Amino acid sequence: MTRGDARQAVLGLGSNQGDRLLILQGAVEALEATDGLTVLAVSDIYETDPVGGPQQPDFLNAVVVVDTTLSPRALLERAQAVEHDFARVRGERWGPRTLDVDLIAVGDVVVDEPDLVLPHPRAAERAFVLVPWAQVDSAAVLPGLGLVSDVIATLETRGVRHRRDLALRPDPPT
Repeated sequence: MTRGDARQAVLGLGSNQGDRLLILQGAVEALEATDGLTVLAVSDIYETDPVGGPQQPDFLNAVVVVDTTLSPRALLERAQAVEHDFARVRGERWGPRTLDVDLIAVGDVVVDEPDLVLPHPRAAERAFVLVPWAQVDSAAVLPGLGLVSDVIATLETRGVRHRRDLALRPDPPT
């Protein structure tokens, strides 16, 4: 914890529709503009094969690590509002989307509710989340499972390609 009752949270970003880079950048900026949330780190971008669902274009993925005083529920609601702002349509499960903002972990909090599970129930299976997370925090821990780097070692990562030619930038300080 870095200030008051703040705790660190990890959000995964993904897009495979429209101008993927512009959409991810907009999501970072929308998160930065959120009261009670401070962006600590933004990962590099990774282009990834779609997992599950119908045939669809590849995703651009990134991870944002934040410091927040928001509750996990409020953070989920903010993530969904950002998705909505970028025309996210919740149609086919694991189908194509303009923006996906997944709440991966909030500190060491464990939640098991119908619409909110922390840590994210499939995080340990998702190299497209864990690889960028480990890139920005080599000591990252997935609650209940240990070091993110150890979990990555158990996954197939060939479908996760580092895009060094693309970058997200945090907003400049005002």
